[in-house]
Amino acid sequence: MTKLPERFLSDMKEILKDEYDEFIKTYDDKKTTGLRVNTLKISKNDLDKLNLFKLEQIPWVNEGFYYDEDIDRPGKNPLHEAGAYYLQEPSAMSVVPKLDIKEGEKILDMCAAPGGKSTYILSKLNNTGLLVSNEINPMRIKALGENLERFGAKNCIITNTDSNNLKKVFRGYFDKIVIDAPCSGQGMFRKDEVAISDWSYAKVLECQSIQREIIRDGYEMLKNGGTLVYSTCTFAKEENETVINEFIEEYENAKLIEMERLWPHKIKGEGHFVAKIQKNEEEDIKTKELKVKRLDTELKDFREFEKKFLNESIGNKFDIRGENLYLLPEESPETKKLKVLRYGLHLGILKKNRFEPSHALSHYLKPNQVKYTENLSIQDEEVLNYLRGNIINTGQSRGWVLVTVENIPLGWGKESNGVLKNHYPKGLRIKY
Repeated sequence: MTKLPERFLSDMKEILKDEYDEFIKTYDDKKTTGLRVNTLKISKNDLDKLNLFKLEQIPWVNEGFYYDEDIDRPGKNPLHEAGAYYLQEPSAMSVVPKLDIKEGEKILDMCAAPGGKSTYILSKLNNTGLLVSNEINPMRIKALGENLERFGAKNCIITNTDSNNLKKVFRGYFDKIVIDAPCSGQGMFRKDEVAISDWSYAKVLECQSIQREIIRDGYEMLKNGGTLVYSTCTFAKEENETVINEFIEEYENAKLIEMERLWPHKIKGEGHFVAKIQKNEEEDIKTKELKVKRLDTELKDFREFEKKFLNESIGNKFDIRGENLYLLPEESPETKKLKVLRYGLHLGILKKNRFEPSHALSHYLKPNQVKYTENLSIQDEEVLNYLRGNIINTGQSRGWVLVTVENIPLGWGKESNGVLKNHYPKGLRIKY
């Protein structure tokens, strides 16, 4: 068993009492691993039919499955690169279902990196409404952007700021907010020894101070009647029940719907804390809508690409920033005061007299929306060649072609003289 901090052990004895020994025994077990199906791209049944992994249903999430890390390697499978599923710790999957998301809603993920909850929210929104996915840490936001791009959704804005700045823009704006709060990470002890060496009681108190601030800022961004879900992957009372109880006492119109702990000795997972709060205040908040300039002359090359290579129009609410063309969500708030990584769906680059489609667009599109596709089998070595950045010999000259694996998009290729030139991003190319 890994040596655990003494203060942590004494706190767990106080909380768990007769269950303490059962809890401690879980540290002799191996960590739990899970994947969650991206229903924007593939159904549970279709993934199961491929018979790639030995999957076991996670009881609290319809789209989630356990897998055996000693047998399966889903992170090394091309379907992972295609965004067909997301690897996520099983108990962390319990958070988003608490939001009870309805299509068309406006949702904020306040502490979003690396993207587990944001990708789940996008699946539930089904390309409707809006997700603002925020991450304050500039070092973590790159992974967030890559994971959301791989999921292929159009209705997302990624921001890089703190909760106070978000509040200035979005007061009373969101239907639902999730705060997976920065925490001392006790739930990571079983799978990450660095989390043990980094832990201290001082860190618990430091995190508690941050948590108190962001839950209050988050509440102010909720509409009346809206729902806020607060979660952590730690067991410390100071970061869980104490934060929630203090908040409920301070905001008399905030209603605590439920508060739940997932313990690793009771479920197959690393553990989590989740609290659900409803806002019951009357507000008269007006939000500014982002005014979009539709410059037909600048869009000419994109419209030509759309007509030549797509079977249908993508939309008509655009924003042009430099050479970059974005398709904006139908709900598009004013973001000039925020540092924004992505303004919606990045469609591509408007170069001189031509349009070059983005990798993000390839992941958003369905094969039936594209005139030309090159579908590869999951069993075919050609799919790995594509992911490595190699050319594909096709014998055709169709121009822009969507490369897919089992009819799930992987990326673009440009075909000429019988050769498909690879446009899979260099930074994502595999080496195995």
